[in-house]
Amino acid sequence: MYIHLGQDTVVRKEDVVGIFDLDTATISKHTRDYLSRAEKAGDVVNITLELPKSFIVCRDGERESGRVVYLSQISSATLLKRAGFLSAGIG
Repeated sequence: MYIHLGQDTVVRKEDVVGIFDLDTATISKHTRDYLSRAEKAGDVVNITLELPKSFIVCRDGERESGRVVYLSQISSATLLKRAGFLSAGIG
């Protein structure tokens, strides 16, 4: 199964490690440090022209780090529903 993350970006559901709300997750210093390190390593891909609402960590065997982090304009709740991790009645 595939998940549409926004714009023209689609990933395999099996490759998704986590879907996070950008506003609430970045309250933690650990998350900010993680995103900063990922950006310095070139592993962050911004797939929106708008203000990002979520970030998605995926496995990527072609990268040295083994991961890619997508910044998306789609909310984490919507992405979780698309992935089937939340039922449509929640939220």
